[in-house]
Amino acid sequence: LNNSRCILPAFHPPPKSAPRWSSHPASFFRKSWHAEKRRHLSAASHSNIGVISSEITNSKEEEHGDLKSWMEKNGLPPCKVMLKERHSHDNKHRPIHYVAASENLQEGDVAFSVPNSLVVTLERVLGNETVAELLTTSKLSELACLALYLMYEKKQGKKSFWYPYIRELDRQRGRGQLAVESPLLWSNAELDYLNGSPTKAEILKRAEGVRKEYDELDTVWFMAGSLFKQYPFDIPTEAFPFEIFKQAFVAVQSCVVHLQKVSLAKRFALVPLGPPLLSYGSKCKAMLTVVDGAVQLVVDRHYKSGEPIVVWCGPQPNSKLLINYGFVDEDNPYDRMVFEVSLNTEDPLYQDKRLAAQRNGKLSIQDFQV
Repeated sequence: LNNSRCILPAFHPPPKSAPRWSSHPASFFRKSWHAEKRRHLSAASHSNIGVISSEITNSKEEEHGDLKSWMEKNGLPPCKVMLKERHSHDNKHRPIHYVAASENLQEGDVAFSVPNSLVVTLERVLGNETVAELLTTSKLSELACLALYLMYEKKQGKKSFWYPYIRELDRQRGRGQLAVESPLLWSNAELDYLNGSPTKAEILKRAEGVRKEYDELDTVWFMAGSLFKQYPFDIPTEAFPFEIFKQAFVAVQSCVVHLQKVSLAKRFALVPLGPPLLSYGSKCKAMLTVVDGAVQLVVDRHYKSGEPIVVWCGPQPNSKLLINYGFVDEDNPYDRMVFEVSLNTEDPLYQDKRLAAQRNGKLSIQDFQV
């Protein structure tokens, strides 16, 4: 993002006393308000926060406008996409939205171009690229920093400039294109469906990593104290239980975009109209790219009006797609099965074979991805 603070003429930033970020959700936001009853929260602040739940009425949505209308009011140029609904597998949850072509598109067409003023990165959030890089090169990841700020921003409720974006992400509940949550949020009984698969061990390892991130949250609070002083809430680990943070982390993970050819503080971005509203495809070549102060999408194929827009998800096997986004791609060319091969220690030529394997950069026990 060449100028992440670029303010277009039509863009009206939030007051200086309000945060500069985007916020985004899963069910963790709803739970956080009920769990959070700290001494710094007054009755007035509770009344202003409200509860953005899956039962929001259509009239409320019309009152505040949908995501695309909000973006258009704040600098989004004319684009060739619209939001459509996909029904959820769980009748308790609302349908998810997805980005679809609003007209017939040809290969090479620009589907949309989101100005930097509506894109969230650590550099934009923290206001200082040096601080952003310092935070992300220590014990805390970019995702954890974004998740933390989103939780605090969420508490601002309708006062937040980003409220329409927050509401849209809250509707998605961290679900991917199949309306399914990441297995990081599955119950133990649901995880049992993966018994026998190495993916289950990967999920448990990732969950352990999220726990370590949570234990380091207060680092951000103390290192960027000037940023958080505008929030009348407790420090992170006192304000938010671990389960709330885990849901926030998963929500960020499901929609963050890894931008190329930008600085460290700008590489992870939250882009309205981006994931999880965009569908992922393993064979697709279209990517969100930084062009002239905006993040744009150029389509790589023909689309008929109403068809979902697809972008490349990177060279990820299905295990990663499941953990990160809650879906698998049946036609994934990057999916692999792991086979363990070992030399027979009783073979009279074992030592010779072991040395030959070492000369070729292999071990006596070796994993191969096929």
